[in-house]
Amino acid sequence: MIERFSAALAALRFGEGRLGLAVSGGPDSLALLLLAHALLPGRIAAATVDHGLRPESAGEAEHVARLCGGLDVPHATLAVVVDPGNVQSAARAARYAALGDWIQREGIVALATAHHADDQAETLLMRLGRASGVAGLAGVRARGTLPGTRLALLRPLLGFRRAELAAVVAAAGWQAVDDPSNRDDRFDRARVRKALAGADWLDVPALAVSAAHLGDADAAIDWAAAREWQDCVVKAPLGLIYRPQAPRAVALRVIARIVAELDGEEPRGGAVARVFEALLAGQPASIGNLVARAGPDGLSFTKAPARRS
Repeated sequence: MIERFSAALAALRFGEGRLGLAVSGGPDSLALLLLAHALLPGRIAAATVDHGLRPESAGEAEHVARLCGGLDVPHATLAVVVDPGNVQSAARAARYAALGDWIQREGIVALATAHHADDQAETLLMRLGRASGVAGLAGVRARGTLPGTRLALLRPLLGFRRAELAAVVAAAGWQAVDDPSNRDDRFDRARVRKALAGADWLDVPALAVSAAHLGDADAAIDWAAAREWQDCVVKAPLGLIYRPQAPRAVALRVIARIVAELDGEEPRGGAVARVFEALLAGQPASIGNLVARAGPDGLSFTKAPARRS
């Protein structure tokens, strides 16, 4: 296991400096802590984000702190406030914001999380059920950046299975935190996880590899969209004009960028697709605070006229 973990970190170009670990106390993140401690003694620090969503969360953070103390690994508990609404999405945003602040304060060069092959497979199946496009189906990449920053985000466990990681924790004699939301059928991921556990005919590592391939395809579309923007989008007195040359998947990325540039917010993929189909049919369309029209010079995007009070 340690050899595989070492190879994974090397492939992610992690060299010198300290590595920060996001450790919730679940078996996956505790395995990450144990593997990183074995490979990088004295060069890791851990943080646990307390979202305050369950009465047990403060005690779970203390449990992780004790385990880290036994390894002589510095640990921080980061308390966050989660905005109402989509709780899981808001918790994720708050978590990454807190972890980003933490690694910058501590002078840590990269953050590692415990995403693994089963996570990739579950996400792929969930999003297939929502008719997601390439961007939605793309698995998380082994190396990325923390949202809203340029800080390195590493996922060295993507080649590992959940059961392997649980075995690492059991071998150390540690007790992992039990989060009941992982079994709560109100959440899509919990239902998909149960379905996967009972479908031994599905090859989870193969699904994870497919998600990684879709991640590569997503990056290729982004690259093509940047070229399309450079060659086919021009400024107009009241907005932007786009003369599409690329296939539909690329054109949709360009239109999404146009909307973000002019309206200040990232549009939803479904809304972008509806606008593009309307324009291809020669009909005007609106998205956010913009009006789009098809004309002889291309597809024009302008701010909608202000409404009279």
